[in-house]
Amino acid sequence: MDLIEDLETLKFESGIHEEDHSWLYLLGRSHGLMIKACAHATFFCKLLHNLRKSVPEKRTSKCHLTGLCEETQDDDALKVGIIGGGHLGKQLARTLLQLVPVPAENLQISTRRPETLDEFKKLGIQCFYQNTSLVGWANVVFLCCLPSQLPNICVEIQTRLGKDCIVYSFVSAIPVSRLKLLLNHTNILRPQYQCAEDVAHIWGANEEITAALQDPAILQATCPYSPAGGISLNIKWLEGMFYALLNFCTAKDMPHSQVLQHLSELFSSQHLEACKEDKAAPLKFQAQDFVSKIYAKNLSQKRPFPLFDLTTVQLKETPFSQYLSNSTTFQDRFIHLYCDSFGISLTKEQEPEVSTGSPSQ
Repeated sequence: MDLIEDLETLKFESGIHEEDHSWLYLLGRSHGLMIKACAHATFFCKLLHNLRKSVPEKRTSKCHLTGLCEETQDDDALKVGIIGGGHLGKQLARTLLQLVPVPAENLQISTRRPETLDEFKKLGIQCFYQNTSLVGWANVVFLCCLPSQLPNICVEIQTRLGKDCIVYSFVSAIPVSRLKLLLNHTNILRPQYQCAEDVAHIWGANEEITAALQDPAILQATCPYSPAGGISLNIKWLEGMFYALLNFCTAKDMPHSQVLQHLSELFSSQHLEACKEDKAAPLKFQAQDFVSKIYAKNLSQKRPFPLFDLTTVQLKETPFSQYLSNSTTFQDRFIHLYCDSFGISLTKEQEPEVSTGSPSQ
């Protein structure tokens, strides 16, 4: 409930001079960007969570008595760290907690002012100012800091980053190629958003992100393939996300054939409520969708994929680029999977308009 809905004099807009009203659209744009950013980060964590859950990690240890190798189960859940406790960091934490959901004990926040995060401490989330400790613990680290703070943070954490730790940056002013140099790290995702001159009024300005993502119209507008709402996502993020999933599985030493099977099952129509009547052939990923045909031909069934440089994936053409541009079945299944993951099933009439082009780099 908006307590000031009918109290015009208490609204932000009432204190603005009439000649400045033309700038009010920036409020909607800012809120729309935050909704999209949190939605895409949440979806990515959901996929990681589902992959980890569907294939329990196995670690090999040596028995001191027999000298033989034994497999032991590792049931650790996905560990998520956030660097930055400002408005974006807080909204992201709330969204991940409620919508992935990430358990409180598997979420940590590092910020210069941990005393401002009492709401999260009461939930059992560790809040502190130790960036190096956080990146040494987390599987995924979200950078929600100011551009001016980023160089010092990178110097601080680069030696503690494991090669399989995924760094997800919301710092729009720092390109992914620069981040690679600052962090001496290649496992980096950085979404790029582009705003139209006229941003649609669907985003609002005050609604909580978690509540907004339960609105079918807003959720559809956040879909990576949708240009609705006047804010579009560079589709190279989608490529980077898939290769990040492959890297995540490679770090667990998972055979590539098993990875392809689980990715295909995610997009299987039997798992998507709205696609159960779909008569199209099942979606089945193959190795050559992600690597060259020559490499795929020489890849034995039990070998993992190589570790991919995500910064290169987001800047250059890949085999998956061709796949994305040619497969309309994938686009359709992806839209349904995206909405289903937030608890909203689309009918054919509700399917959002799909953008056929990719925004500029």
